[in-house]
Amino acid sequence: MTILLAPDKFKGSLSATEVCAAIRESLRDTFPSLHVVSIPLADGGEGTSALLTKFAGGITVSVKVQDPLFREINSSYGVSPDGNIAFIEMAQASGLQLLKEEERNPLLTTSFGTGQLIEAAMNQGARNIILGIGGSATNDAGIGMAQALGFSFLTASKHDLKAVGENLIHLQAIQVEHAHPLLSQTKFTLLCDVENPLCGPRGAAYVFGPQKGASQKAVELLDNGLQQFKQLAQTTFHVDLDFPGAGAAGGMGAGAKAFLKAQLSGGFDFIAAFTKLEEQIASADLVITGEGKIDTQTLSGKVVKGVAVLATKYQKPCVAFTGKNELSDREIKTLGIQRVISLVNAETSEKEAMANAYSILKKRTTQSLTPLIKP
Repeated sequence: MTILLAPDKFKGSLSATEVCAAIRESLRDTFPSLHVVSIPLADGGEGTSALLTKFAGGITVSVKVQDPLFREINSSYGVSPDGNIAFIEMAQASGLQLLKEEERNPLLTTSFGTGQLIEAAMNQGARNIILGIGGSATNDAGIGMAQALGFSFLTASKHDLKAVGENLIHLQAIQVEHAHPLLSQTKFTLLCDVENPLCGPRGAAYVFGPQKGASQKAVELLDNGLQQFKQLAQTTFHVDLDFPGAGAAGGMGAGAKAFLKAQLSGGFDFIAAFTKLEEQIASADLVITGEGKIDTQTLSGKVVKGVAVLATKYQKPCVAFTGKNELSDREIKTLGIQRVISLVNAETSEKEAMANAYSILKKRTTQSLTPLIKP
């Protein structure tokens, strides 16, 4: 019997690799000869760079960059064995994970560090850059990234603007003369599973601003700034920024298309193809997936739904582990999942589950999964 483990991370508790390890250990304790295949997954957010680098057999390169509040930090990106492909994760330089809760404020944060990672990768020879943009702390439409790559942003009086969200509203001119010369020689692929437009009620500011620390007043200011950026960028670069995903990562979707000529790709779809996930599901007898919380967002896409869809395609039973399940039995069934096993239950609080996720996941595997297995 072949069991495929294909989970996302349990955010705040376990990486996808750790989720695989916990389930595998528990299964092997009961069934030592069981064939278990692990494919830890991601969707463009935290863990994407490490995952792609590992599957490519590449190495990790350390770089000093500026975090979302312009403080110097140690960051990194991955590179393929031949040096041509770089795997960059926005969360590593401009992510919400880098800030304390009281520091979150998309009026003041920047994507400058992401641009520094891109510059470092290009300078080292990468000409194909895969950029995951999940988990950002910013709402600057990528002007911070672009500033690190040589673009300049000016007010009406020709003064340089600091590349943060609150200054988008003052943007009157974009200077491209000193843009990094290697940009025109580099292909960019943006991994993004968000379909929000840049502006308006479903745009970057209104939908994602509050979770990044924006007040209602700040959301309105940021949305007006994104509209200002959109009009100017479309005129400057002769590009249409009305597309699904333009509002991803605080407008990085739009900024990457304007400044990098990036192509958008679904994060899960790209990673599934990269890891040959479908082939592994086709040859498995049981598929195990999971994520930190299974809720209504799970129904609209990302890892768990993507894995379940493929399992259904090949008529493979699919079980999902989660920290906390907020879906009804009917909703679970529509996903194509036979069973959800939750760390949080009547005896285990959410706080305890997060603090002891690894050991509890092993326990749940022994209690709830092993009875389903007939090697």
